This record gives sequence, structure tokens and C-alpha cells, in this order.
Amino acid sequence: MSVSLVKGQKINLSKEVEGLSKVVVGLGWDMAKKGLFGGTYDIDCDASAIVLGKNDTYKGVAYYGQKRLENGCVLHHGDNLTGVGDGDDEQITVDLKNMPSDVEKVVFVVNIYSCVSRKQDFGMIKNAFIRLVDSSNGKEICRYNLSENYSGKTAMVFAEVYKKDNEWRFNAVGQGTADTSIESMVRKYK
Repeated sequence: MSVSLVKGQKINLSKEVEGLSKVVVGLGWDMAKKGLFGGTYDIDCDASAIVLGKNDTYKGVAYYGQKRLENGCVLHHGDNLTGVGDGDDEQITVDLKNMPSDVEKVVFVVNIYSCVSRKQDFGMIKNAFIRLVDSSNGKEICRYNLSENYSGKTAMVFAEVYKKDNEWRFNAVGQGTADTSIESMVRKYK
């Protein structure tokens, strides 16, 4: 049974699923309706995974332009330009079992592509979520639905998978930022 998380809540993945070796991180969102007459905003959200070592030292980022990191232990499945449809809009696979020992954390972020020129922010998005799925059987382990109003925020630190006491854990972060690209988000870790 999937655990429904709130902002700031953490779970121990090793205790949730015995023998967990690989997870698929699914991110999804819908565009909010425009005014009274309907239609939706054309928003392109981009999910990325920032890989960190000891003391949060930057190791790399997996995104639509660089899909593989850490010998394939972090794999971005590709870019969804519209967010249209049900389910995950973008996915990133994380191989926890084979992750190099110097990797301590994988931070999952989402930014709105061309947010400045398009004048877009997370207030134009609804039903945003992140979920972890056990890759071996397709069962959802946990889900975090964004519930706060993030108007004016153009990027989001959604969640992180991190190692503590040699066990992998999940943290539902939910921190909106004013970053305008994945490059500006990555600079915080360099």
C-alpha cells in the first residue's frame, strides 16, 4: 500500500520495501484553466535529478539533455513537452543497489522551460505530484502531492532520495524557488 506524504515528511525506503533495489520516480502535473472561458496554459515542465556526494558536493545532473549519470544508475526517460494526459509526465529511474558508494543524495527538481519569456509560474499548474515506484513490480511505494499555492515560483525542489546509516530514504521537500532554468538550480550545489 502506498504511503501518502506531506511536505517535510521522510520515510525509510529500506523499511517500506524489503530488498528494494531500483525505483522509478514519476512526476506529473496538469495545467490550470485560463479564466472563465476555459482552455489551459501551454506549460513545459522539465524534471531533473541532481546527484550529490558527501557533504552535498555536486556530481552531475540528469535531465532531458543528459539522460544518464553514475554509470546509468540515474536515468532520465525523456522530455514531455505538454504534461497532457494522466499518470507520470516524466520519469527518472534510480538504481539504488548499484549506485556508486560516493553518491549520498539524488535531488528531484522541476523547472518551467522558458518561464521568463512565457511569463509562467507554478500558480498556473495544478495536481502536481512526485511518486516512487518499485521497479521490480510496478507498485507505488509513496506519493507526495503538492498542495500549497506556489504562485510566483518558477521552479521546485520536489523531493530527494538520500542515504543515511547505509539505508536509502525519501524526503518530500516541496520548496518553490525563483530559478529560471536547470542551470540556475544546479549552481546552488556547485
